Amino acid sequence: MDKIAIFILILSLSACGGSDNSTEQVVEQTPTTPDVPVTEAPVSVCDNTTTEVNWDALMTEDCQSLSQYGLFVDPSVPTSDPVTPGMAYQLSTQLFSNYANKHRFIFLPQGKQINYHPTATFEMPVGTVLVKTFSLPFDTQVSGTNNEVQIETRLLIHRQAGWTTLPYVWDGAEATLQQAGLDVPHSLNHQGVEEVFDYHVPSRAECKICHQSTLGSDNQTAFIRPIGIKAHLLNRDINYQGQSINQLQLWQQLSLLNDLPDLSEVGKTAEINDQSASLTSRAKGYLDINCAHCHNADGFASISGLRLGFYIDHSSYQYGICKQPPGWDGGAKGLSYDIIPGDGEHSITVYRQELNQAKDRMPPLGRAIVHTEAVEVIKQWIDAMPADWGNCQHL
Repeated sequence: MDKIAIFILILSLSACGGSDNSTEQVVEQTPTTPDVPVTEAPVSVCDNTTTEVNWDALMTEDCQSLSQYGLFVDPSVPTSDPVTPGMAYQLSTQLFSNYANKHRFIFLPQGKQINYHPTATFEMPVGTVLVKTFSLPFDTQVSGTNNEVQIETRLLIHRQAGWTTLPYVWDGAEATLQQAGLDVPHSLNHQGVEEVFDYHVPSRAECKICHQSTLGSDNQTAFIRPIGIKAHLLNRDINYQGQSINQLQLWQQLSLLNDLPDLSEVGKTAEINDQSASLTSRAKGYLDINCAHCHNADGFASISGLRLGFYIDHSSYQYGICKQPPGWDGGAKGLSYDIIPGDGEHSITVYRQELNQAKDRMPPLGRAIVHTEAVEVIKQWIDAMPADWGNCQHL
């Protein structure tokens, strides 16, 4: 082999590390992973801790715990001491819910006001929160917190997209969101009679049955609205800081309410058992709050044609005088007319409040037992109606 070939061979072996006498070490390199930024999970505004109302959560999220909204000084006691600007309010007559005691509060954003309406639900600004806690008594003739148990707290929140409903169920000192509804067994003593029933907490879908109305000629645009924030239901005296004052005037003085007229121009109803008031005021107020949210032109029962609003002429056909309801068989009594003037016993308006089967009772939601006192008052009211208001032919 010539000298040039031998030289080339030596260079090749050296370059490939092929020499047996090489002392160089080959170090393996561990592959590295490039740094990836760690993104923290978004923090829910429900978790904000503050001594003030958690407005951000109320307006944007459905919190799992009622306490996360910061509505009460003691979150386990939703019946008193609301956090500012919350304040209690009362209705002059009640929507019956198995003799439940109801504790109502309204929260209005700072600087915002409610617009008065003489007959319809007041217009409330975005940000308004209505809170209602239901407590069931163990004996209807005994008052006080020791005689009742908290069952549920419902929120109606006016968000940017409209009103929304949130039902919370109590378990001890904690209330959690119960979107699907729940039956809670309960028993109570009512004037010596033991009533055993399941108290039904409505699902969010069921809330719409009472609170949903429709707009437009096609009745396709649905929205949720409150039931009790009306002039004739709020026009009553309450105790405020140790003084008796008309509730609507108080709201006006606190700059919560716009355009309140003189009280002589404001409608007024009375509690069903208030014997100092007229039968008409008591009966029509009760039917208004218990029935008119469905039985109106835009309500869930609009197809029935029955209109039970406080300002509907109660001597008219649309209020039920000699009106035959569509789609109901008359029950075991085989009744035919919603109201027969002078005959409460055979009027469907009375009868369906006495029935408890799901397909027959009215209202269809919200009660599992009969409100005996109200049934008797409404029967007396119909009995007192002049028979010549209508020509009901008994079938």
